[in-house]
Amino acid sequence: MIANAVPGFRVGHWTHPSGTTGCTVVLAERPALAFREVRGGAPGTRETDVLVPGNLVRRLDAVLLTGGSAFGLTAADGVVRWLRERQRGFPTAVVPVPIVAAAVVYDLTGTEPIFPDSDAGYAACDAASPDGWLSGRIGAGAGATAGKLRGRQWATPTGIGAATVALDDYRLGALAVVNPVGEVIDPSTGRILAGVRAESSDWLPARELILSGTAHEDMTQTNTTLVVVATDYPVDQNALIRMAIAAHDAIARTIRPAHTIFDGDTVFVLTIEEAPTDPARTLRVATATERVVERAICASTNPDGVIR
Repeated sequence: MIANAVPGFRVGHWTHPSGTTGCTVVLAERPALAFREVRGGAPGTRETDVLVPGNLVRRLDAVLLTGGSAFGLTAADGVVRWLRERQRGFPTAVVPVPIVAAAVVYDLTGTEPIFPDSDAGYAACDAASPDGWLSGRIGAGAGATAGKLRGRQWATPTGIGAATVALDDYRLGALAVVNPVGEVIDPSTGRILAGVRAESSDWLPARELILSGTAHEDMTQTNTTLVVVATDYPVDQNALIRMAIAAHDAIARTIRPAHTIFDGDTVFVLTIEEAPTDPARTLRVATATERVVERAICASTNPDGVIR
């Protein structure tokens, strides 16, 4: 098995030739049990309510993370088209209907903004592979930045981060598109990895800027952290809920401040295998989730943008 692969899932990236936006798709090889948790105050999403416990549809065919704000949600149409051509989807009397959840970050720039479209989503699916768990300024992370409290010119380029961990004979993988209003810190040291720069190139602590009332008004339009956690570890939906909470705990440990009114922080958790999960196993898989998401968020701050 490929070292960083998660059995049952493939990941594909499409990056606009300008390098300023893109999209990333996580394809499940068969419908994956899923849950989502939205804790940011400014989310842009599609097909998230279907994953509320008690609703009819409990499984996803794919998750799309995309740049382009609300415009970028059109890339999900390409994912749906790709899946339909392969007869994938929730069974109905007429045709299988692909279930594709999506969430966006705001990376629009210039007077003629560029954003992923349906063809971009389709291309990301074509590019998907088991070893697509990559970090860098690619896919949905191509235009990401952290620390926009003084305006974009003082922010730090980030990207998409990927990490995988082993748990028994299974694997968990995380992708994080890191585009927050605040800063990214290493939770093990408290060191700032990406954030607001001063003229001297030193870091300006995000919380102090906010509390002092000197934060830039443009911060209201340009933020969000998106996370997908995928695993072949057998769990039930109750365990997925705890995993989603743990993923948001990881966001709160690595991004300061997290879940703000100006961020659309959203987490998707998927498993390809379903099984009743006792409390001890739930604790283990939730703890592994927190760890892998922390690592993915930190990986998004690689300053040279090299794909790993």
